[in-house]
Amino acid sequence: MCGNNMSAPLPAIVPAARKATAAVIFLHGLGDTGHGWAEAFTGIRIPHVKYICPHAPTMPVSLNMRMSMPSWFDIYGLSPDANEDETGIKRASQNIKALIDQEVRNGIPSHRIILGGFSQGGALSLYTALTTQQKLAGVVALSCWLPLRNSFPQASANIANKDMYVLQCHGDADPLVPFIFGSQTAEKMKSLINPANITFKSYRGLPHNACPEEMVDIKRFIERQLPPISDE
Repeated sequence: MCGNNMSAPLPAIVPAARKATAAVIFLHGLGDTGHGWAEAFTGIRIPHVKYICPHAPTMPVSLNMRMSMPSWFDIYGLSPDANEDETGIKRASQNIKALIDQEVRNGIPSHRIILGGFSQGGALSLYTALTTQQKLAGVVALSCWLPLRNSFPQASANIANKDMYVLQCHGDADPLVPFIFGSQTAEKMKSLINPANITFKSYRGLPHNACPEEMVDIKRFIERQLPPISDE
């Protein structure tokens, strides 16, 4: 993918319909790939925005009896007091920061990049945005939680994104990442960055999944945070 991690294939990319002046980097959930999300973004694409959906490397996952599957980091359990793969989370976050740097070298400044993800990918996007020196346009965090939450606020003491905009979405019928995890994460986020810039949306009856209404909300958020620039 990037950095020193060569075990994952190149990202799925939805190119901009004209010159790309902004980008969305979106991270899939456990056991998935970037292809489905690239397809979803094709349905809500904005002409000047490039969508990058990387694939996680394959690794044994403790939660699933050490079966190998695409995973950004190991997951030991889904309870609030479960141990976390601190080394793996930090390594994955460094890889995502390297991917952002790569887009900056390609000519898209970091403040024109939205980072996002679903479930494990959303968790990684929140952690990365809170610990990076790269100023981002915002974060889209779907059906997820904040990893290593007890390391904050210290871990985000020097962040560039105190005023970033966050759209957090969660289905109220999620059996895997309970809705309460999402709402508690939103409250924690409000203590770390400007609370006025955090939007938490719930979707009635939605399980651990996305839905058309949510995709419309995501499109509106992207349009607001990544408007066209005058010389396009």
